[in-house]
Amino acid sequence: MNFPDTPGGVRVTPDEDVAGGAYLVLSDFYQTTKFRVFDLALEILDNPEDSNRASPRAVEAAINEAIHRYASSEGLALNALERVALAEDISQEILGLGPLEPLLKDPTIDDIIVNGFSKVYVERQGRLEMTPVRFRDDVHLMNIIQRIVGPIGRRVDEATPYVDARLQDGSRVNVIIPPIALDGPMLSIRKFRAQPMTGEDYVASGAMSEEMLTFLSMAVRSRLNILICGGTGSGKTTLLNMLSGYINDRERLITIEDAAELQLRQSHVGRLETRPVSGENSGEVTARDLVKNALRMRPDRIILGEVRGAEAVDMLQAMSTGHDGSMATLHANSPRDAFSRLEMLLGFGGMNGDPQSIRRYVANSIHVIIQVSRMANGKRRIVSVAEVTGMEGSAYTLNELFVFNESPPLSGDGEFQTLSRRPFYAARLATVPTEVVL
Repeated sequence: MNFPDTPGGVRVTPDEDVAGGAYLVLSDFYQTTKFRVFDLALEILDNPEDSNRASPRAVEAAINEAIHRYASSEGLALNALERVALAEDISQEILGLGPLEPLLKDPTIDDIIVNGFSKVYVERQGRLEMTPVRFRDDVHLMNIIQRIVGPIGRRVDEATPYVDARLQDGSRVNVIIPPIALDGPMLSIRKFRAQPMTGEDYVASGAMSEEMLTFLSMAVRSRLNILICGGTGSGKTTLLNMLSGYINDRERLITIEDAAELQLRQSHVGRLETRPVSGENSGEVTARDLVKNALRMRPDRIILGEVRGAEAVDMLQAMSTGHDGSMATLHANSPRDAFSRLEMLLGFGGMNGDPQSIRRYVANSIHVIIQVSRMANGKRRIVSVAEVTGMEGSAYTLNELFVFNESPPLSGDGEFQTLSRRPFYAARLATVPTEVVL
């Protein structure tokens, strides 16, 4: 564009083509121009003589009129392409999520992270990079945040300074604002994949081996209880979503999540979502409440997005009392750490019996434990697949089938290794049904 440079800004030039257009290196002059035209367009839309101004077509007409008026009054020369780009930017401010829209449309971006109005980062292929995108000020950013949380009945203010939410496309959102966030409102968006990854995609990207995929697909079909462990952003939910594709379409599934992300493709799925406490300290619906209720809904399997509290008690009860094939995720750095964390969560849920009995209960409930990790180079891989075979004294016994050997250390490179070709549950795996939802 021909918007001039300013001492505090950068000349506005195309930066990178993304789906749906290009986002721009924004100068202070462009921001000023954009929001003056934006304010003028709102004045036109608020004209009481036209009751149809709220329609998308009326918004487009108002923006074009505002651009014409402002350019004429300020002597600003814009060519056709510049007018289109400016109009699209303002339209996103009125009808969409403003500066976030191009980032949300970019298929190469996995995460969007906003640290105050002037610092916007994205994650591509596991690596964070700063973008030229920015907001006008903290008020502008807060308006966009309210536009995100409002439609789903959530609120964020000084009394409730943080919230989990989701966009209409299923992308997961976390917001935290002042006074808790010292440098301005902070926003994190984990983008929702329009096309879920398949097992073949995992193998092709190097996230797992062919042998891993064969075993895990058979484990799901044979209704083994599976726990997926890993750190934040390691790909636990994505893997859970992929494995769900191997569930028989004739089964009734109940999913329980804090923010609905799973894209189950079966025809008989009941989706449940937790609800936080209201401003009047009422109305909270926890994951444990939903697991208890799900047990009364005649599920064949229960899929819990994440075990993080007292719901661990009810989830393990479901796994061990007729709901074989249930799956869940858990934050843990290794399979052994996962067991320790589960025992702690069971204590939170009121299960404070003999430690030996509790461990035997855990070992009898979970059949397969999968460890996923985001490597130093940003790649996400399955680093361990192990069967839980029981107890030996006071220790859990595992039959580790597959591992990823990283070499050199902290490089993210390496190779998958098959440690055992004789699964403990081989007899059960041999008789799995063949129907798969792809």
